[in-house]
Order: sequence, then C-alpha cells, then structure tokens
Amino acid sequence: MFLTDKMRAIVKHHAGFGAKLEMVDIPEIGENEVLIKVKATSICGTDVHIYTWDEWSQSRVKPPYVFGHEFSGVVEKIGSAVLNVSVGDHVSAETHIVCHRCPQCLKGQYHICKETKIIGVDTNGCFAEYVALPAENIWKNHKSMPFEAASIQEPMGNAVHTVLAGDVAGLSVAVIGCGPIGVMAVGVAKAAGAAQVIAIDLNEYRLNLAKNLGATAVINPKDTDPVQAVLDLTDGNGVDVICEMSGHPAAIDQGFKIVTNGGRVSILSLPVKPVEIDITNDIVFKGVTVQGITGRKMFETWQQVSGLLKAGQMNTDAIITHTLPLEEFEKGFDLMMKGQCGKVVLLP
Repeated sequence: MFLTDKMRAIVKHHAGFGAKLEMVDIPEIGENEVLIKVKATSICGTDVHIYTWDEWSQSRVKPPYVFGHEFSGVVEKIGSAVLNVSVGDHVSAETHIVCHRCPQCLKGQYHICKETKIIGVDTNGCFAEYVALPAENIWKNHKSMPFEAASIQEPMGNAVHTVLAGDVAGLSVAVIGCGPIGVMAVGVAKAAGAAQVIAIDLNEYRLNLAKNLGATAVINPKDTDPVQAVLDLTDGNGVDVICEMSGHPAAIDQGFKIVTNGGRVSILSLPVKPVEIDITNDIVFKGVTVQGITGRKMFETWQQVSGLLKAGQMNTDAIITHTLPLEEFEKGFDLMMKGQCGKVVLLP
C-alpha cells in the first residue's frame, strides 16, 4: 500500500522542552481499528503543556512518542471487524478511549470513564501523516467540510459541552479566559441565543478574536476591575452563566463573585494548584450550581458541534488564525505560547 513504511511525525522525544520532527513507523492496525491519513491537525493547550514539559506533563506523559489529538483525515485502511467506517470516509475522532466496564460507562457516561486513555497523551497521536485509532472513536465528516475546520471539532466540543451544560438562551454569559476554546465558547454562547456574552482576558489579541466571534463586551483586568465591570454591565445582578477557561486562581475567584444568585459556574480549566474560594458566600448562600466539565459527551456533543458547523453558526475562519506545514510546528507552538493566535492548524 505504501511506498515506504515510514512517515513524518512530531515526536516528544525526551523528558524536556520541545519536540522533533522524525521519521517513524506507520502504525499497524488491529481488527477493530482504522488507519487514517491525516489531512489537518490542530495544536491544543494540552499539547503546549507537553511541549513545554510542565509539571502536569511530567507526571502523565512517557516520551518518546507521537503526540497531538485534534485532527481530520481520510480513512486509508480498516480492520477486518470494522463495520461502521469505510475506506475513503472523511473523519475526525473522539479522543477519549473508554473502558466500557466501569460504573460510569455502564450508565452511558462515557465522557467520565474512570479508565479513560487520551489519544496523543496516553497513546501515540496525530501529529503525523497517519494515525491508527479504534473504529468506535471515529466521527464521520461530510466531505464538503474543509479539513482545517473539521480538525477543530474536538476542542470545539469542549466549548459546546461547557456552554450547553445548562440553559443559555436569553441569559447573560461570561467567558473567563479567551484562549482558543474560550473564544469558541463565546461563539457557541452567541449561537445558542445568549442575550449577553462578556469575554474576560488579559490578552488584547484574543479579546479581539472574542469580538469577532460575537462577544457583546470585552474586559481586560489590566485596565479595569472585572468584578465591578461585570456588575455595571448587568445592572448589579451579575451573570447567569460563568464559563471558566482560564485556570487562574484569581480569575476563578472573580468568577464566583460575578455569578448571580442561582447561577451556574461551569469549569473546563485545569488549575495547576489548589484554588481558594469563598464557598459560604459565593456558592452556598447564592445557591450556585458548580459543574466540572471534562471532554465531550459521547457522542451527543459531537452531534451538536456538527449541527452548529453545518448551519454556519460558527465562524471557523475567525477561530483558525494560522495554517502551517507540519515541519513548521515550532512556529505554531511559539504562537500558542505567546498567545498571539487562535487555533493553529498544521498540514502534514
């Protein structure tokens, strides 16, 4: 099938900063797996953690291996037992590989499987010309969808899961942290009918992206007190929904102070250390609902993402700010580390 049994891949080659473009073996597939020719793959914040070799990645990742988990591509080969996917299908993939045996899986809550393995974190990933995955993780894309847009469905699913974990239509929403997923959350909230979408971030570049995705107001805490600014924008009531994407302890505390009584705080961010909040006054007495958000509901969230994209409700051109060849991955990671980008897509 192949002229060579090797492929180009970005390898986390050592326990330290950076990565290397190397020639590695094209993966073999089992009877329940699919081999995909990767057409586009995007850089996630998790990939940046691995690239910079922070405390989280040191405790989780075991180099050397191919990382990356957001992609789109074309099915090149299927295993003998695969029935749901055909050669030539345009696909992306759910990145959580679940056990189907734990109590959560048995209740259909696959997104919180206790034995989850993540593609590109715990297994070889998609920063490569080919990737092998379980067929059950495959999501078929319409062939009219550009590969670049299809590659960001997985992180968009995080935004959709966070925003739509409760009602937003006609309500006020604050997105705290406007990295790529936060920016997408702004767009999702607007598409879902939020009356007010307030974006909060220290980065002016990303606040401008939030404006392009429909934010009705943007707040930079360097310029103004975000708590007072939000209260001013909401007639002193605070916002109905907080989508916490920053992971910064001070920002998280501020989020609980600006949520209104009976409001919802959905937290996707991953603070690297314990966060101090006033539970008595900012949660209990307010009657606030607090939700931890992980991954995407399998596959309810994927259906929602696909529907939003098909309906033209998400401006992917505003989300994807840079497209680079795979060999220029260092430039892409540099943009991500500096916060001077939305989604960065690499083309193998």
